[in-house]
Amino acid sequence: MVRTSRGRGESGEWQKPFWQQRGWLLSAGFLLSLAVLGGVAALAGGGEEGGRGTEAAPSSTPSAPPAAEGGSDGRPEGCSTDDGDQKTPTEPPKDLKWKSAGANRVPTSETAGPKLIDGRVWSCYAHTPMGAVMAAHGISNQIGFPGWEEVVEKQFAPGPNTDSFVKLRSKQEDTSPDEGPRDGKYAGFSVLSYSKSQATVMMLMEFNDGAYMSTTLTVQWHGGDWKLVPQPNGSIIAGTAKVSGTNGFVLWESPDD
Repeated sequence: MVRTSRGRGESGEWQKPFWQQRGWLLSAGFLLSLAVLGGVAALAGGGEEGGRGTEAAPSSTPSAPPAAEGGSDGRPEGCSTDDGDQKTPTEPPKDLKWKSAGANRVPTSETAGPKLIDGRVWSCYAHTPMGAVMAAHGISNQIGFPGWEEVVEKQFAPGPNTDSFVKLRSKQEDTSPDEGPRDGKYAGFSVLSYSKSQATVMMLMEFNDGAYMSTTLTVQWHGGDWKLVPQPNGSIIAGTAKVSGTNGFVLWESPDD
């Protein structure tokens, strides 16, 4: 049975907005970026549990400019992927590899992406549902570190939502590249919606104490690659929920396997 973090609720820590909770800020570098940039989103107190966390899904998709097309699917130079598999994924890529980003461990795939890595910019994702999943993980993981400005310039869909994000992010301190997850990891994902122009991905995180949390991001096909689309308030996430387990999610293979 999955254990929840009732101890934190008893101490009063769990009632705080999640980006202020010490456990979020200290336990996992890959959550730090999401937590700090979570805008006004907050968790319900009292140790409530959800099933799949779908209550955190966005009620409407963020606005963003139309996708730019041109050339071979509008791809940047040097980027080529096999985009034939348009099915909603039911398992991780068979060529799944975990790559370090600072002290974090992030899922990657030669087929789904990222196929090009240049510093903080991990790009060239497959124009598929699995490519959208990889982009949601790979892009969001970079924005807490120094160099986030280049990530925004190259991997965020331009528009007022991104402008709001920049204003929010500019007020936050950078995370040290040496700061990484101590008791948490990416556990799974679910594609909530998908079209060839936009996708909404829910990511599942697991803590060593048995607690699970989910958060939802949107990516858009723009300029020949998946780009992150913030919410109107500048948050990159549409919602966060504590969930009771892994039901409804595709589970990653552990980076320790």
